[in-house]
Amino acid sequence: MEHDDVLTMIPGPTPVLPSILEALGQPTSSHQAPAFVETFRLCLAELKQIAFAAAARPFVVSGAGTLGMEMALVNLIGPGEQLLVVSQGYFGDRWAELAAAFGVPHHVLRAEWGRAVPAELVARAVAEGRFAAVAMTHVDTSTGAAAPLRDYCRALAGRDELAIVDGVCATAAIEERFDDWGMDVLLTGAQKALGAPPGVAIVLASERALAKRRALGRIPAYYADLARWSRVMDDPAAYFSTPPVNEIVALREATRTVLAEGLDARFERHARLARAMREGFAALGLEMFTAPDCRAETLSVLLYPAGVDDARFRPAVAHRGVVLAGALGPLAGRAFRVGHMGNIGDREVERTLRAIGDGLREAGPGL
Repeated sequence: MEHDDVLTMIPGPTPVLPSILEALGQPTSSHQAPAFVETFRLCLAELKQIAFAAAARPFVVSGAGTLGMEMALVNLIGPGEQLLVVSQGYFGDRWAELAAAFGVPHHVLRAEWGRAVPAELVARAVAEGRFAAVAMTHVDTSTGAAAPLRDYCRALAGRDELAIVDGVCATAAIEERFDDWGMDVLLTGAQKALGAPPGVAIVLASERALAKRRALGRIPAYYADLARWSRVMDDPAAYFSTPPVNEIVALREATRTVLAEGLDARFERHARLARAMREGFAALGLEMFTAPDCRAETLSVLLYPAGVDDARFRPAVAHRGVVLAGALGPLAGRAFRVGHMGNIGDREVERTLRAIGDGLREAGPGL
């Protein structure tokens, strides 16, 4: 099978449009070349539009979503301050792992896998505790659970706790209104719903968050220090560390593509394709793992029917040109994950469902 025939339907990286690949493949320029500086400026401005974050400062650096999480933590939590983690799964728990790595005291509100933490529990926790910030995952890629993010932000409105949001599996596919909802940090990666190649970490920070960084003075970070990057984000011709030139050119083509489609239209497309996927899964006799009231529109987690082995099923589907993701944590071997975000459409949905159906017939006797 030719590489061009492979359809990658995992929860990231997602399929990349030819126009974005063409941008990625342009000759590498100086990071201070006027044309690149202008491209970087446009990219930063368009990221603010995508997140409805007119009042935020965007940061784009080499890395991935985990670097964005680390940047949020080390720039906003001072010595002795506590972090509240709201976790819906594997990547929500990563906030706690990062906090432990930096010696940050933390408390975790943890949902049963496949469900979301109710907003009233977040409201109760901040009322009863003393936290510098609350770290939330909009969509946990391990469980397919979408948090009631707007309700979480309402619970924090008017309070001192900083609202930190991991939007890795949501930004540019599910509505996130940074300014209106009162977020302080929104982080994501290029390779998910933005539909760009991996390699870029994206962080948007409010003025309140940046003021907290200034108040902390010295922090246990160098490359991840927002203060060191601020001058570059204000003036992309400035230098701190060499930016990923080609990846930023590709990301700018991706942000242009997102805005050309229109944000409302993009959100609706993701909702429509998620419905189509799930109707197809039901027709194949597959059971969704995630509770109906918190299913994300960017991926689905499916339980294996009895007699279907992950080690046989996903290779059978890959042989038909569609790559799916295995499950994580306690779901490993019991479920598989299908991404449906970014720059996909009806044809990709139909091809994926057909390959899954054929894979089930091959890997599961009697299905």
